[in-house]
Amino acid sequence: MQRGQLDDILAFLAVARERSFTKAASKLGLSQSTLSHTIRELEARLGVRLLTRTTRSVAPTQAGQPAYFKRKSRPKVPQDLTAHNCVNLRLPTYGGLYAWEFEKAGREIKVRVEGQLTFNTLALRLNAVLEGLGVGYLPEDQVRPHLESGRLIKVLGDWCPPFSGYHLYYPSRRQHSPAFALLVDALRQRR
Repeated sequence: MQRGQLDDILAFLAVARERSFTKAASKLGLSQSTLSHTIRELEARLGVRLLTRTTRSVAPTQAGQPAYFKRKSRPKVPQDLTAHNCVNLRLPTYGGLYAWEFEKAGREIKVRVEGQLTFNTLALRLNAVLEGLGVGYLPEDQVRPHLESGRLIKVLGDWCPPFSGYHLYYPSRRQHSPAFALLVDALRQRR
């Protein structure tokens, strides 16, 4: 996806969230007319009206208010994700797109998913999933409020064991620096 197309989608999401061109333009640092023009071009490119505009309100149309699983069946096994539009994760230090990791009954599976959107931050991936643009692979503690409110639904839960946390390995308990000792103490207390 080209940078301009991503900007157009983010502009639409801002207008849909704020339900106001004025508020969205202010948050995006754009003029109202520029934002309106951007949305009109996006609608023309997609061939569908995304927003209903009146003199007093702006609201997403049914096409502009996506609910992903209303259009697609839920995956039952990790391999089913290959038939879905997934919101991908690119980690700068990983060297490419992250393969989603699953485990069930001691069986580990990595699935390379595809989709129209790829981000390298949790916030952008979460926003895309909340807007119904695809399936996301996100930490449960970060999405718990959305799961509890019903805005998101968990899929493949039986394939997602809880994360036990990070572990710190170091060569010896002796002769480490004072800074390292402070780090270890801070991590122990945070637990």
